[in-house]
Amino acid sequence: MKPHVIIYNAVSVDGQIDGFQPDIGLFYSLAARWHEDATMAGCDTLLRAPDDIPEETAAELPVPAPDAEDDRPLLVVPDSRGRVRTWHYWRTQPYWRDCIVLCSDRTPRDYLQYLDDRAIKHIIIGDEQVDFSRALEVLHTEYGVRVVRVDSGGTLNGVLLRAGLVDEVHLLLHPALVGGMRAQHFFRAPDLHAPDTVITLRLKGIEQQQDDIVLLSYDVVNKAHA
Repeated sequence: MKPHVIIYNAVSVDGQIDGFQPDIGLFYSLAARWHEDATMAGCDTLLRAPDDIPEETAAELPVPAPDAEDDRPLLVVPDSRGRVRTWHYWRTQPYWRDCIVLCSDRTPRDYLQYLDDRAIKHIIIGDEQVDFSRALEVLHTEYGVRVVRVDSGGTLNGVLLRAGLVDEVHLLLHPALVGGMRAQHFFRAPDLHAPDTVITLRLKGIEQQQDDIVLLSYDVVNKAHA
């Protein structure tokens, strides 16, 4: 059994996720309604964080003691290439109770050792890349995850959508048109080769928010993928 997967992005009217100023406060106040057990973010999202992340110190190596009463979500990040080396920072942020890294058989051994040395949970699942279908099953069976909210850019969104793993899509639509030739859309994936692989949605709600911002909510109708 897999968790219920929700994609939620702040976008411009032309579907872009950057080039405009989103209402971050509104975005996260609305995100709380889904009560996610896990927040899934792409490693590129973490790597785009501010450059002022402090260097790791020896004092940060001890493992934080688990708290059975902690109901914050897990932070789940696919990183089969072993690029994120700032877990000392992310694991201490107040938004999540713990971190889990999704790896594959091709993940560098030194990165797995880096995670082991810091007692950072990781799941090795997939050959060349992370097998997201199996990873979601593990998150459900071993960590009790029932709802995953994807808080990421277009690449991870595209992988999950094309794999048929997304149940709902919510777009916080801002009154802006970005345009440009290097658009960063919320859904990035290779071009389709057959029209019957288009993902269809069913509208479940339109909510007027402040400052002409609209929340569009959809159920994913067909999960057939290319």
